[in-house]
Amino acid sequence: MNKNCLLCGVGGQGVVLASKLIAYAAMDKGLDVRTTETIGMAQRGGSVVSHVRMGKHIHSPLIPFGCADVILAFEPAEAVRNLPYLREGGVVVVNKKAVKPVTATLSGSSYDGKEMLRYLEEHVSRLCIVDGTELCSKAGSAKVLNVALLGVAVTSRALDITLSDMEAEIQKRVKPQFVAMNLKALSLGAEAAR
Repeated sequence: MNKNCLLCGVGGQGVVLASKLIAYAAMDKGLDVRTTETIGMAQRGGSVVSHVRMGKHIHSPLIPFGCADVILAFEPAEAVRNLPYLREGGVVVVNKKAVKPVTATLSGSSYDGKEMLRYLEEHVSRLCIVDGTELCSKAGSAKVLNVALLGVAVTSRALDITLSDMEAEIQKRVKPQFVAMNLKALSLGAEAAR
């Protein structure tokens, strides 16, 4: 059965690496995989969206609206912006910490993500709100948010990728000095999902 995962966040959060880890795990299981990214204008702070499609006979890298099995959102507003991609009964894993856009900072408006989280609670039946800041603190670095969220998503069982599959990819694809920290983040994310 084909699976679709849409990852979204802002520049610098590790969206692209997380999508590559999912894609490699699926390829190692013998699945066809297609991916594509849309990266915002700013290196840090611009919207980043990555589509990962896996299964048999995948022809297009773009997930059609209403077909994502999982939306893995690193930021609440990005989750809401990409919600039209979610299929009925799909899973949304979202980091609760908001990243204030440059426009909000310049205009002096307040944005803390709470309104976006309320919207998600009202419109998503399978929602997992994650305290990414806490998980990163326990893992020892803010740079492992992407892997902590992967731990939550994999534990949801919506992707047909196991924790063991993801651990193997981290060991193969992450620089050796960062493997232990990322494995810890993956484990912490999996515990948070239970």
